[in-house]
Amino acid sequence: MDTQTVPGTEGYADHARQLIARYGGVPFLDKYRPVLQLLPALPCAVLDIGAGTGADAAWLASAGHTVTAVEPVAAFREAGMRAHARHAIAWVDDSLPALSGIAARGARYELILVTAVWMHLAAQERVEAMQNVSRLLDPGALLVVSLRHGPAPAGRRMFAVTTRETIDLALRNGLPLLLSTQAPSVQA
Repeated sequence: MDTQTVPGTEGYADHARQLIARYGGVPFLDKYRPVLQLLPALPCAVLDIGAGTGADAAWLASAGHTVTAVEPVAAFREAGMRAHARHAIAWVDDSLPALSGIAARGARYELILVTAVWMHLAAQERVEAMQNVSRLLDPGALLVVSLRHGPAPAGRRMFAVTTRETIDLALRNGLPLLLSTQAPSVQA
């Protein structure tokens, strides 16, 4: 997948050095505070889509979860593999909306994280992505999607995505809404 830029990842490889340093500085508990009470307490299969450098994946693996980290940007994936080598994380070069490599594995997950990724998908890509993500969830599983709002950094592809649209897509794919909340950014 690295032979061409995946739509939505434009600009990330160009700024990888600065972003790699920044991504590791946001503690998992700070990032996921609004949904901590919903996260599985017992170890389960987790899919972290758009895992970046793997800080979230590493935290989840250290809590006993079996984690698959999906990251299409080679620089992030490689940095994450080095930084979190002691954690049992399966790293996969794949991306939304298709997630074809993950789908081909036939695995299902009890928790899927899509953190600060959704706004990189165009409207039709979001429709396809929600269909594909919903097929990967075990019955009763949890999907956590965070949306980033605000202006796009220079050189990056971002779309205005509303909470309502995202909830409607999930509902149309058989995923019930458990929580919708807003929180300030945990990054500077």
